[in-house]
Amino acid sequence: MSNRSWFYASNGQQQGPFVEDQLRDLIARGAVRADTLVWSEGMAGWQKAGEIPGLMSMPPGPPSMPQGGSPPVMGGGYGGAVSADLPVWSLLGHSLVYVIGIALVIPAPWAATWFNRWLVSRVRVPGRPNLGFTGNVGGIWYVFVALGLLIYIEQISVYAQLVGIVVQAFLGWMVIRWIASRLSSNGQPLPVSFNGDVWAYIGWQVLMMLSFITIIGWAWVATAWTRWICRNISGTRREVIFNASGLDVLWRTLVFAIACVFIIPIPWMLRWYASWYMSQFALVQRGTYANA
Repeated sequence: MSNRSWFYASNGQQQGPFVEDQLRDLIARGAVRADTLVWSEGMAGWQKAGEIPGLMSMPPGPPSMPQGGSPPVMGGGYGGAVSADLPVWSLLGHSLVYVIGIALVIPAPWAATWFNRWLVSRVRVPGRPNLGFTGNVGGIWYVFVALGLLIYIEQISVYAQLVGIVVQAFLGWMVIRWIASRLSSNGQPLPVSFNGDVWAYIGWQVLMMLSFITIIGWAWVATAWTRWICRNISGTRREVIFNASGLDVLWRTLVFAIACVFIIPIPWMLRWYASWYMSQFALVQRGTYANA
């Protein structure tokens, strides 16, 4: 048995070293999956475990790679997984204020700005310490007011609901552009932007609505939509990827929805779902997963 050591990334942190017997056990228990970033001696950078020939089946002996060196620093030039520190009651409180603020329309811009500023500050991005959000209420206040008004306008008729889908998509597109362009690290603005086409975004929104007819197809559409959004985020040397599969999104969303029916579990389930969702994002060198 080879004495080769392996490292893997979990929640933005480097785990290891592990000998092959230990790594085999981690794979068997599901701690290391096909989409987990791993590294071993001789590899130029971190790679998905499923992309390394023979790794998931762990045959005897190491893959044919040169030896030597130390693992690249997670969060350095290569990348790593995103994570979020979301205290249960703080997440619940901020979420309630956001929902109520949008429903009351007038306070919507303040509630949305306050919520996004808090949420971004809780996100941990490799290589971007003290992530922050610099957006202010005056930025796109009318967008959040419009989102609040849509809740009531869509109750008028079926036609209003259909028009509302398109309008809501356009407003959502504006919100993503606003948030992406207002990110900072250590108090310094980041050159990040979202360049997705507005008509493509609206198309995804419509497809998402239509996919509910299939009962479960929406989960795969949501996953593909999220990956499209990630591909259209630019401005840095790293690209954002989304690792979750449609099946991952489906069963976790169903568990979350069913648990919330019982009311009491809502705070913990909200944190569980939000933390998992954030952990599915990662930063990698541009072009590394061009076909992902």
